[in-house]
Amino acid sequence: MTATKGNARKQKRSHARRAMPSIAIKRAYDKPEPRDGLRILVDRLWPRGVSKAKLQLDAWPRDLTPSTGLRKWYGHEPTRFAEFRHRYKAELAKHREQLEALRAMVKGRPATLITATRELDLSHAEVLRRILQKKKK
Repeated sequence: MTATKGNARKQKRSHARRAMPSIAIKRAYDKPEPRDGLRILVDRLWPRGVSKAKLQLDAWPRDLTPSTGLRKWYGHEPTRFAEFRHRYKAELAKHREQLEALRAMVKGRPATLITATRELDLSHAEVLRRILQKKKK
């Protein structure tokens, strides 16, 4: 009986993973690929030296990017990331409609968040990806 329960849990988790949108993060300087799906720029500023044609964007939701003040305060200091994440989520809460529109856009489709930052794991793109992948209650 325990094996059956274990299998049921695995199937449930597997189903939950499939239900979440597949969202990747990629640097703006990396070559676009067909598997990127929707390409969404998540930086407030345009990446230096990259043309619009090269980025091949589907969206640029500037309201969902960190404010200039928050971005400058953070400065990609790893010790500030937890506080940055908290402050950025507070900023995103003020743009609920735009966030829901982006969530609807990526729902059930592969998507890639595009950013110029080098530290992808310590970036606003990672915070935004987790929010978009989180199942809405």
